[in-house]
Amino acid sequence: MKTTFLLSLCFVLVLGVNAQKSKDLFNGKNLKGWKVLNGEAEFKVEDGVIVGVSKTGTPSTWLATKKEYTNFILEYEMVIGKNLNSGVQFRSHFDEEKKHFYGLQVEADDSERAWTCGIYDQGRQGWRYPLEYNPAAKKALKRGQWNKVKVIAYENHIATWLNGINVANLMEEEVETGFIALQIHSAGKDKEGVENKWRNITITELDEEPSFAGATAPVVSYLKNQLTDAEVKDGWKLLWDGKTTKGWRGAKRDDFPEKGWSIKDGILQVHASGGGESEHGGDIVTTRPYKNFILEVDFNFTKGANSGIKYFVDTDLNKGKGSAIGCEFQILDDKNHPDAKKGVGGKRTIGSLYDLIQADSRLFVHGLSPQKYVNTGKWNRARIEVRGSKVKHVLNGCTVVEYERGTQQWKALVAYSKYAQWPNFGEAEEGLILLQDHGDDVLFKNIKIKEL
Repeated sequence: MKTTFLLSLCFVLVLGVNAQKSKDLFNGKNLKGWKVLNGEAEFKVEDGVIVGVSKTGTPSTWLATKKEYTNFILEYEMVIGKNLNSGVQFRSHFDEEKKHFYGLQVEADDSERAWTCGIYDQGRQGWRYPLEYNPAAKKALKRGQWNKVKVIAYENHIATWLNGINVANLMEEEVETGFIALQIHSAGKDKEGVENKWRNITITELDEEPSFAGATAPVVSYLKNQLTDAEVKDGWKLLWDGKTTKGWRGAKRDDFPEKGWSIKDGILQVHASGGGESEHGGDIVTTRPYKNFILEVDFNFTKGANSGIKYFVDTDLNKGKGSAIGCEFQILDDKNHPDAKKGVGGKRTIGSLYDLIQADSRLFVHGLSPQKYVNTGKWNRARIEVRGSKVKHVLNGCTVVEYERGTQQWKALVAYSKYAQWPNFGEAEEGLILLQDHGDDVLFKNIKIKEL
C-alpha cells in the first residue's frame, strides 16, 4: 500500500511539473499577451477563436506574442482562408526602426502548391523546407476545415506535423530565441475580407531534448560543414571539410591555387577579379572522380556574379584559356548578369544545365518567379543527382532540370551548343567535380556527397 501511494504521488508530481510547463498562449476570450505588428489587417476574437481578416492595401500583418521562446512544443488548430497564404512564425523578430519582420515560419498554404507546414524563413533566407522534399505530405491538409499543427523546436532540430503526419524535419544552422506570431498575408482585391482562424494554441517550453521518434520525414540539414548522424548512416560524406584544401586542387595544376580563393569561418570563397573565366586563381576540382552520386552545395553569389558547379569534368580536355570542360549547374545573377540573355532560350540562367537545358518551369508551377525564389546575396542550395545516364538539377528543394545523357536528344543538344567541339561531351562514366572561378565573388559551404 505504501509503495502504491508513493508511486501515485510521484505520478501526480510529474503531471504537476508538465502542467506548469504547458500553457495556453490564447485564453479564448481576448488578445491579452499578444500585439499587432507591421500591417493593418484586423485580428479579433469570436467564440474562442482568433480570426484574422485579410485587407487590401496593407503589408503583411502579424499578431505576435509578447514573450519570446527558444525550445518548445507548439500546438494549434487552424483554418486557412480560401486560396490564402499565411503562416505561424516562431523564433522570429521585428525591427521597429526598419519595419523589417524576419524569422522562421510554419507555412499555411491553401493553393494547389500545398506546402502547408513546410518551413520558410521570412525576410531572410526564403524556403528552408519546401514540400518538394516530402511531397507525400501535401495530402495532409484538410482544405476549408480545422487542421491540427504541431511544431517541435529544440536547439537546431525543428519538426512539424499536420494532422498527425510529419511534414518537415529540419536541422537549422543557428539556434535563435524569438516570438510566436500569426500572419495575415498582404492580399489583392480578390482576397479582401477572407479569414484565417486559429484556436487551442498551446506551448510547452523544453529544458531537455524531447523525442523526435515520430519525425520520419526526410532530413534537410543546414548544419555548417557537418553531417547529422542520420546523414552519416545514410552514406553521406563531406566533400569539403570546412577548414582546409584537402581533397581539392587547381583544375590546371597539381596543388591548390595560391591566389584567388580563401577559407575563413567555414566559408570557401572565390574572389572577384574582373569577371574573367578562370583567369585569376582558376577553377578548383576534386582530387578524385565520381560516377553515381548526389551532390549538395550551398552557394551565395554577389550582385551580377557568374559561377558554376561542374561535374563529369576532364581537366585534360582544355589545357588553354578558359574553364575546364564538364556539365555545369549554372550559378548566375539572372537579373544583373548579361549571360542570362545569351545562348538559346534561357539556357544560361541559374540552375540550368549551362548552354544545354534551361532551368524548368516547375518553379512557375509553384507560383514562384526565379527573382523571388532565388536569393541574390543570400544562401541557396544546389543539388545534383546522377544515376547512370539520368541526371537531375535541384535548386532550393525544387527540381529544375532532368535529362538523360547519351541519347539522340542529348547528342542533338550538344551539337547546337558551345560544347559541339568536344567529342562525346558529357558521356563519360565518371569525372571530377569542379567549382568555377569566373572572376566574381561567390561563396560556398556545406559541400557534401553521397555515392550511389
